[in-house]
Amino acid sequence: MTAQNHNRPTSPATKNQSWGGRFTESTDAFVAEFTASIQFDQRLYKHDIAGSRAHAKMLNKAGILSSTDLEAILAGLDQIEAEIEAGNFDWQIALEDIHMNIEARLTDRIGIAGKRLHTGRSRTDQVATDIRLWLRDQIDHIAYEIRRLQTGLGEVAEREADTILPGFTHLQVAQPITFGHHMLAWFEMLERDYERLMDCRKRVNIMPLGAAALAGTTYPIDRNYTAELLGFERPARNSLDAVSDRDFAIEFTSVAALLLMHMSRFSEELILWTSAQFDFIRLPDRFCTGSSIMPQKKNPDVPELVRGKSGRVFGHLMGLLALMKSQPLAYNKDNQEDKEPLFDTVDTVLGCLRAFGDMMPHVQTKPEKMRRAAMQGFSTATDLADYLVRKGLPFRDAHEVVGSAVGLGVKTGRDLSEMTLQELQAFSSLIEEDVFKVLSLEGSVAARDHLGGTAPNQVKLQIANAKKLLASD
Repeated sequence: MTAQNHNRPTSPATKNQSWGGRFTESTDAFVAEFTASIQFDQRLYKHDIAGSRAHAKMLNKAGILSSTDLEAILAGLDQIEAEIEAGNFDWQIALEDIHMNIEARLTDRIGIAGKRLHTGRSRTDQVATDIRLWLRDQIDHIAYEIRRLQTGLGEVAEREADTILPGFTHLQVAQPITFGHHMLAWFEMLERDYERLMDCRKRVNIMPLGAAALAGTTYPIDRNYTAELLGFERPARNSLDAVSDRDFAIEFTSVAALLLMHMSRFSEELILWTSAQFDFIRLPDRFCTGSSIMPQKKNPDVPELVRGKSGRVFGHLMGLLALMKSQPLAYNKDNQEDKEPLFDTVDTVLGCLRAFGDMMPHVQTKPEKMRRAAMQGFSTATDLADYLVRKGLPFRDAHEVVGSAVGLGVKTGRDLSEMTLQELQAFSSLIEEDVFKVLSLEGSVAARDHLGGTAPNQVKLQIANAKKLLASD
């Protein structure tokens, strides 16, 4: 079999003036494109420019950069940022990445002063700083969206604090609960996701700048001053570690994977609840689509897509772990591959949260359908067992009595609450007229009136606590 000729260009790329001094030939055109990151890392431009502003100010404070050069650099960076935002910046693959594209443009604009900006730093600590600055901002955006979704869940919980639906285990009817209580379960999961995110932010908010390529620099830099300018908690303590690890990105992606796992479970319930077999809720039409051949269809596309997108975030986590697992210290070109999965993880998480944050406050429940479902599957059986225990029967014996009563219900197609007192007394003489209070759905949920319980009183207390928590941020 002969090898195919893909006719790729063989002409050399322009020699990269930032590092090409020791090379005797230019980089192959394909290799230049293959190794470049400017196609995707240009989204770091704001943070790259912010880092350069701070670095220049620090160099000036340390007496390394003149005030005249500082003024020119800051003005030039402002102009470049305006160019990029106006869509007038000429990104060049030959310059490889965001750092060299901006530096080259700065030198074109202000001359030799632009070449002095890179004093005391390397692209290695520069990119690590850019990513941390960018990710810190994105964490703040994600935190806002989590809070917005939690607010929506709280609104639904408050509206539906008394609405009864069946609670499930093994996807079988277990015990009656309130819809508000169910919404607050998702609120709590999101709260842990929020706490993990904020904890992760602490480790993201450490500054690599000043580590240079790997060993630091011979210039008398003031890293604490640079960290203060950029809002970092502190500079990284070890230069090798500062430039070579991406554990902060992996940690963030693991937090994102947990968040999307929760949202995927939530999506699964919404999908089930909108099906004809459950028919518990109605999603707004604007969050659904139809079928091209079946006019009756209303498909829950938003939760289905969120459920599907969880998989890509799980994949990014595995990819980043594999990326780092065999790298020796310090920086390696492998780490160029950290950005695309990280960028996509952030985009995916933000998209999922925004969609749910917009959708959830407008979900409509179908109380009669949920109530009818709660009447199936003997959801108050545990209440009958508890009733017998309060009458003095050991729980294991009570369990057996209720099991026998359920057996009759299965044979006759009736719920426990639909049986006569005489029928129930045939299983235990301890059963009296007051049993029907505990066999009702309302009696069942109201009886669980303790911290964390499903009773409407407790749901309302939980909602009040949730409002205080959200207001405290």
